Amino acid sequence: MAKNKNNQAIWSSRIQNKGSALFQKIGSSINIDKRLYKEDIKSSIVHVEMLFKQKIISFKIKNKIIYGLQKIQREISKNKFEFNNKYEDIHMNIEKELFKIIGEEAGYIHTARSRNDQVITDFKIWIKSATNEINTNLDKVIKSTLKVAEKNIETIMPGFTHLKNAQPISLAHYFMAYIEMFNRDKRRFINNLKSLNENPLGVAALAGTSFNIDRNFTTKKLNFNSPTNNSVDTVSDRDFVLDFLYSVSVCSIHISRIAEELIIWNSDGFNLIQLSDKVVTGSSIMPQKKNPDILEYLRGKTGSMFGNLFAMLTILKGLPLSYFKDMQDDKEIVFKSHDTLINCLRIFDEILKNISPNKKKMYELADTGFTTATDFADYLVKNHSMSFRKAYQKTAELVNLAEKKKMKLRELKIEEIRKIIPKVTNDVLKVFDLKNSINSKKSYGGTSFENIKRMIMKYKKDK
Repeated sequence: MAKNKNNQAIWSSRIQNKGSALFQKIGSSINIDKRLYKEDIKSSIVHVEMLFKQKIISFKIKNKIIYGLQKIQREISKNKFEFNNKYEDIHMNIEKELFKIIGEEAGYIHTARSRNDQVITDFKIWIKSATNEINTNLDKVIKSTLKVAEKNIETIMPGFTHLKNAQPISLAHYFMAYIEMFNRDKRRFINNLKSLNENPLGVAALAGTSFNIDRNFTTKKLNFNSPTNNSVDTVSDRDFVLDFLYSVSVCSIHISRIAEELIIWNSDGFNLIQLSDKVVTGSSIMPQKKNPDILEYLRGKTGSMFGNLFAMLTILKGLPLSYFKDMQDDKEIVFKSHDTLINCLRIFDEILKNISPNKKKMYELADTGFTTATDFADYLVKNHSMSFRKAYQKTAELVNLAEKKKMKLRELKIEEIRKIIPKVTNDVLKVFDLKNSINSKKSYGGTSFENIKRMIMKYKKDK
């Protein structure tokens, strides 16, 4: 490799006129991709180890390069490294500094590789680490959600459909629905790790290389499962980016959904929960206000994560093979989505620790809207040999009666019930009890207290 003279860009021997300041500003990504420095140095060290193993470079050159790279890593980690926009990205900044430290031998580092395979390798390694970080935070959220559930197994609330009272359920059962969602998020991220775990290093610019490299060696050293199969696809592939952004977006949906519900429940109209002063804000003009701004923040941030996914989809939709400058935006998009999701998960975990249900209000709301009507229909099917559709019709008649009398179903007298279903016995009155209603839902996955206790034990065991 020719010496990079006069602090010029690495390709100055071919591009002889200095680019405009505007072009240099647009072309530079160092302010974004400098956070890949650890991954870049790691993959570079493994690359030169492979070059030595294959007798492409000498032992002396290998050691000098590794010494220089390790010195650069220490300088960056101690904030003593000066990044230069002139050298565009983290890869060229590190390479340029390596020339300063060890001299001409630094030129061997780029043997049998291109920035095209280099950047994808670094990026995949980073996404693997970022995915594990997200799943660690999801574990914390799941653990906090489980604690809320465990304290509220027998807290009765109305389950909603169409935001209308439907059937009584346990508050624990409600929160554990989100544990299911967050567990699916974890599995989605884990599946992404399996999908992206192919090593790009060694495909060079797009065609592979004529050097006798060992891609299986770098694959093992960099903890990939296998090398990629097609060099053209490798440098143009950003499916792993889309998979990551999609998973982030779905996870953000789940956070937004529960944030929306908690906002509604915290409203004066519902008053089903209270939020600690630690997670609310005040008003600039109304002294009495305690606003759920943090929950609104979580709901709002979903939009930016959706936008990042659609931005990447749009960038890729019209790109022929193989590498284009358009792809440079992938890192900024991913970094933003990752950082936003991590922040949202940490905030939500804090909210879960500062929320308390208004149990009395929840019970009162569950006791309105004829929420045990379905239980009565089921009772008729099981005890009076009715088809469900017939039982449904009779139950609707009973609800109409109670509504006309402005009474709850449990307030009706047995004589009034017998006007619609003559043969019912006194035991039918138990059907209208909220707790009995919940405990009757013993089917697997149902809301009965015993089911919930078993599911909590299952979650704990899985941990």
